[in-house]
Amino acid sequence: MTSSSLFGTSSNKRRRISTVIRGLLLIFYVVTIVDGFVVIPSVATTFLSQSLSSSPSSCFPSLSTSLNSNNNDSDDDRNVDRGLNLLGVASKVVPQGNIVKTVKFFWKFIWLRFMTELAPQDKTTGDYKRPTYGFDNFISKGSSEFPIESDRYHLYVGNPCPWCHRVRLIVNILKLQSTLDGVTILIDNPEKASRGGWIFNNDATSSSQLQQQKFQDLRELYDHLSPGYTGRCTAPLLVDWKTNRIVSNESKDIVRMLPLLLQTKDKSSLSLSLSSSSTIALDPTLISTELQSMIDERYEWIYELVNNGVYRCGFATTQYAYDVASKDVLTGLKRIEDILSNQNYLCSNTQFTESDLMLLPTMLRYDGVYGPLFNAGGTHIRIECDYPYIFQWLKRCWNDIPGVKDSIDITDACESYYRQLFPLNPGGIVPSPSITSTLLHLD
Repeated sequence: MTSSSLFGTSSNKRRRISTVIRGLLLIFYVVTIVDGFVVIPSVATTFLSQSLSSSPSSCFPSLSTSLNSNNNDSDDDRNVDRGLNLLGVASKVVPQGNIVKTVKFFWKFIWLRFMTELAPQDKTTGDYKRPTYGFDNFISKGSSEFPIESDRYHLYVGNPCPWCHRVRLIVNILKLQSTLDGVTILIDNPEKASRGGWIFNNDATSSSQLQQQKFQDLRELYDHLSPGYTGRCTAPLLVDWKTNRIVSNESKDIVRMLPLLLQTKDKSSLSLSLSSSSTIALDPTLISTELQSMIDERYEWIYELVNNGVYRCGFATTQYAYDVASKDVLTGLKRIEDILSNQNYLCSNTQFTESDLMLLPTMLRYDGVYGPLFNAGGTHIRIECDYPYIFQWLKRCWNDIPGVKDSIDITDACESYYRQLFPLNPGGIVPSPSITSTLLHLD
């Protein structure tokens, strides 16, 4: 799916938006003028009133009294911002109800435009529609394009993104760093990015041995590797620098192909068993057909109901779309809770599988972001309190699976949502105290 700029591409769309913006600016200008000239300062009002009703000799004592009174008021109200006093002024001419309706209409119009730019919407229902991805190549044995080869592929990921977090988990847990050309951590800053939100920290030393040039943001990298590309510049991104081609920007595919790079490592150096009786089962070549079928089946509904469900809640633009998504989230959480009430992991009592890995990023962000900011399942929902078996599973993954703790900066990840998703949080106010693993009672 291609992404459009804020002002669109067609001339008609640009004209419509330009007309709306000019109208809003005109309204703002008129209100400012009215506010400045109609709301006469109390000192001037008192002085004029006294002047018209009193003799000249009594004017100055009245002014002195007014000034003293105004000074006292100023001491109390000096730091109080009452805005443009729109209701106080305009409601004398136009009914307050009409003013409120007009302001709500324009506010919602602007909010909807920004929401649809941030998250594409179904025009009929207002339901969030996740964009499709433009690169679906695959690393595979015997492939002439993308063979299983060490030190060839480079990963670009960002800390806040749950889809990037999946990829970081697979790399950390399977210790794949030595099989890659490197992993670059992107910075989430849509104000500096030319398209999308990811920029590079060019002050840091590059982890790539094959990337020859620097880029300011992810869009420049996409343009370099795929000239003329007009889609969304998303992460995670897996790049083959030997051929200067993008392999994939779909997290599920990357998670499934990276374990194949284990074949380039010395088997004696692999240690995938945990200190407990549990094991890590993430290499698709070693997983039974029966277990893989269960992983595939559970991934489908966990993704739709929970992974993507929380985003459908947060990015819904109608009450109906939100209600449907919120119900889906609650349904998914209930099914997961039921499964984990009988076993330690989603597909096995002893094996940490891809199903657990795919769910983990969402659950680590749930109580800090998806519940309170996205209203997923209702703002009252908390994993720790309402889903005790999911919470125990979460703590088990956090503490028992090597590499999980190092795969995310929870504070930065959660704060990014509050700072960057301004259509959901226009003030950019970040909850305090900071959201940490300790605050979430994971440690």
